[in-house]
Amino acid sequence: MSFKNIVRELKEMKDGIGSMSRRGSDGRHSRRNQSHIAPDQTMLPPSSDSIEQGQWANLPSELLLDIIRRIEESETLWPARAVVVSCASVCRAWREVIKEVVKTPEQCGRLTFPISLKQPGPRESPLQCFIRRDRATSTYLLFSGQVPSEDGKDKLLLAARKIRRATCTDFVISLVADDFSRASSTYVGKLRSNFLGTKFTMYDSQPPCDVAIQPTNRISRRFHSKQVSPRVPAFNYKIGTVSYELNVLRTRGPRRMNCVMESIPVSSIEEGGSAPTPPSFPQSFEEQFSAFQALKGKEATTYSSSPSPSASPMLTPGSPEPLILKNKAPRWHEQLQCWCLNFKGRVTVASVKNFQLVAAIEASHNVSNEDQEKVTLQFGKIGKDIFTMDYRYPLSAFQAFAICLSSFDTKPACE
Repeated sequence: MSFKNIVRELKEMKDGIGSMSRRGSDGRHSRRNQSHIAPDQTMLPPSSDSIEQGQWANLPSELLLDIIRRIEESETLWPARAVVVSCASVCRAWREVIKEVVKTPEQCGRLTFPISLKQPGPRESPLQCFIRRDRATSTYLLFSGQVPSEDGKDKLLLAARKIRRATCTDFVISLVADDFSRASSTYVGKLRSNFLGTKFTMYDSQPPCDVAIQPTNRISRRFHSKQVSPRVPAFNYKIGTVSYELNVLRTRGPRRMNCVMESIPVSSIEEGGSAPTPPSFPQSFEEQFSAFQALKGKEATTYSSSPSPSASPMLTPGSPEPLILKNKAPRWHEQLQCWCLNFKGRVTVASVKNFQLVAAIEASHNVSNEDQEKVTLQFGKIGKDIFTMDYRYPLSAFQAFAICLSSFDTKPACE
């Protein structure tokens, strides 16, 4: 049997189980309306245990591992990579094998599950994405791929909505394009600006990994613990800032930006270093709250209802030095009479929003000149309301998207 036939049967089996469950629930509902008659056990849909013991769950472990590996290696791009996600939904045994086979983006250079968006990108070639802006709804959609496809069936990675407030601007980031509520399980973080639009603070819905930061005075919970649904994230954790230099003299030139990634130590780009990699999303409020209590003496900031950002946290003694990114200085092109950067064909339209970020490293750190010149994140315009976003290790897709969103806010004092 070919792999395409196997995948087709998996999808049919999944659809069949879903339809049986719906028919079973409808049948139970109608019988309750008639009278208190005990249901016929032979008419009920099969239990989860029986499904787990089906023909697919009982495959020999060596054969199952070989099948999953072949599928994972063959389906490398979306939408075909949805087959790998479908395999994880067959049964518990398949999920465990998928966890073993599917690696992080840093290791395999591919995005598979939602948690991949919070994990560092590949070290060598960057992951290529693009952003579509919708001015009417003030939304920004991040898709996987080099450019928009002709059929429009691009894989949505993240979505953000711009919300203007009296003293700041918020970009609420979600996994879906139709739900930007911070009380939703699809909420992953936000970006908040100051009044002038010169400084932006990045917040994550889950605590950063292995980073010790001095807590500020303003720590609050968004909801009472008894009012939170089991999968609702209850906190916001400050993970970094994006600052734009003021252009007081109105001199000619591109924007100058500086990013302090408080959740990424500078040692991550040194030889033998590693960046924090979350293994999964918190599964419950209790798990999220436990993580908060564990980090209470280490981590910085959680959500406050105040419209202004919390005071910048100070690193505790002995805590790792954060990674700092700066925009790569462009060169002035005399013939074109404009500032130019080598985007390697990924940016085709001149715009003040275009930028490339590299690490700002001191000589005391063990980082080669080649690594210092590597572009960690590049962002630029390729058409009306279409922008490319290419990122690599140690940034994640979520962090890169948040940095790029800061470029969309109005900055009259920086231009």
